[in-house]
Amino acid sequence: MIRLGAGRLDRIVAVGAHCDDIAIGAGGTLLTMCLAHPGTRVDALVLSGGGSEREQEEQAALAAFCPGADLRLTVHKLPDGRLPAHWDEAKAAVEELREQAEPDLVLAPRTEDAHQDHRGLAKLVTTAFRDHLVLGYEIVKWDGDLGRMAAYQPLSPEIAEQKVRLLQEHYPSQRHRPWYDREAFLGLARIRGIECHARYAEAFAVTKLTLDLGD
Repeated sequence: MIRLGAGRLDRIVAVGAHCDDIAIGAGGTLLTMCLAHPGTRVDALVLSGGGSEREQEEQAALAAFCPGADLRLTVHKLPDGRLPAHWDEAKAAVEELREQAEPDLVLAPRTEDAHQDHRGLAKLVTTAFRDHLVLGYEIVKWDGDLGRMAAYQPLSPEIAEQKVRLLQEHYPSQRHRPWYDREAFLGLARIRGIECHARYAEAFAVTKLTLDLGD
């Protein structure tokens, strides 16, 4: 197992097609980084849910998942499940974010995600953030699209439990979903932990990675 540390990451961009995507896919990683480095700037973009109760949920949730961070969240109003039909609006939102942010790390959906909104956003992000490290997070769903991942962020048991607690606490609108429960979230984290010799972990896809090992 090779471990490459990126050092302190001062600026992070996190994007999601829907409110709760970022927290489900990378909530443990955000908690880990923000607790270790207070003051980290997090620019978050969500394409749907603006003006609804879901935006309120997202604001409270990401504040909890990014403790001590300089969090800047934008939630747009694209209709859920219709990103391909609103491609120009989605592209404009991502490009506006790119103009405002020069991040050390980008957290986004992975390009192999079966959901059309996730997959479309992933393609936009890798085009807009060409010279940045983009980690593609995973979201468990009925499509059965989980695969072999390339990068892992180990989570302490405390962080894994905190992630699950915050997901249940801050997204009451999602509790009725059959996959939205403690077993699903901790079960996937346990499997990814096994794959990287940790108790728990979040896993990410990496489309392209440039190394600088000479310094």
